[in-house]
Amino acid sequence: MRTAIMQPYFFPYIGYFQLIRAVDRFIVYDTIKYTKKGWINRNRILQHGAPVWFSLPLMAGSDDLAIDARRLASDFRPESLLNRLHGNYRRAPCFEPVYTLAEGILRHPDPNLFAFLDHGLRRVCDYLGIQTAWVVSSSVPIDHDLKAQEKVIALCRAVGTDLYVNPIGGQSLYERAAFAGQGIELRFLQSELVEYRQFDAPFVPWLSILDVMMFNSVAQIQERFLPSHALI
Repeated sequence: MRTAIMQPYFFPYIGYFQLIRAVDRFIVYDTIKYTKKGWINRNRILQHGAPVWFSLPLMAGSDDLAIDARRLASDFRPESLLNRLHGNYRRAPCFEPVYTLAEGILRHPDPNLFAFLDHGLRRVCDYLGIQTAWVVSSSVPIDHDLKAQEKVIALCRAVGTDLYVNPIGGQSLYERAAFAGQGIELRFLQSELVEYRQFDAPFVPWLSILDVMMFNSVAQIQERFLPSHALI
């Protein structure tokens, strides 16, 4: 049983969904600490051929608050981002279905940050035909005060995982011997860069999944972006 564990992100890049597609079970952290200036509540889209940031505004809160304890700002208005998507992508070949998807995600009524992000990730997976089993980390019976590698191993053991898959960037964070000592194989997924046409501008890689979906149909994404990837 292959398992991946990640914190939730706001319309993350294609590599996040390649990871989900590559495993049998995906565990998403809800009680992990929120980190500023990361990818939890922001990402990048294309504007006039260049990458620009978009983000979810959050209510002020302690830096120690977990993701499931943060809330969207009371003045968050989905129309602001929707207008940006319309202005930047209205001529994209798959604009209509992706805009409708984004509208449904951005108008989700729950202001809890984790609930909002979790809903969005699941909706994108549904759209892309990714059927990986989905688990919220706090529902797994472990000691949730554990940190880093120890927590990952505890989650894997609790759900009966024999193969843990992590993005390639985690090679410096995890030790194969520590996982092997618990009967778990540790492997890493290297996301493959797939170029596609973004209007008539030079290609800008690793933007939000929104950009990939705007320019590629579901069938194209399934064929070109989400095939089985070799694990290191």
